[in-house]
Amino acid sequence: MPMPKSNIGPLIDEYGLIQAQIADLKLKAEPIYEQIKAMGAGSYEGDFYRATVSEYEQSKLDMKAARAKLSRQFIKANTTKTPVTKVTVSGRTAENVKEVA
Repeated sequence: MPMPKSNIGPLIDEYGLIQAQIADLKLKAEPIYEQIKAMGAGSYEGDFYRATVSEYEQSKLDMKAARAKLSRQFIKANTTKTPVTKVTVSGRTAENVKEVA
């Protein structure tokens, strides 16, 4: 059930703050991830966690090329639709902040 619009501001701000913290943590994690990855395939132990580095080939279908070779009817007959709900949060600047009446 949707919340009344007048009460959603603090919830949006809390969610945005958490997303910003996650982004900061991802920036901190990336160089550590790269150092672990550089160790090569194998399992590595820490005091609290274990990391496994796996090296393998992954196949990926070039959908643009596949679609070019298939008929519109085939694509339509083999396409499924799924309902999606998405929340996008972005920081506000002085230019786009408007008071909600």
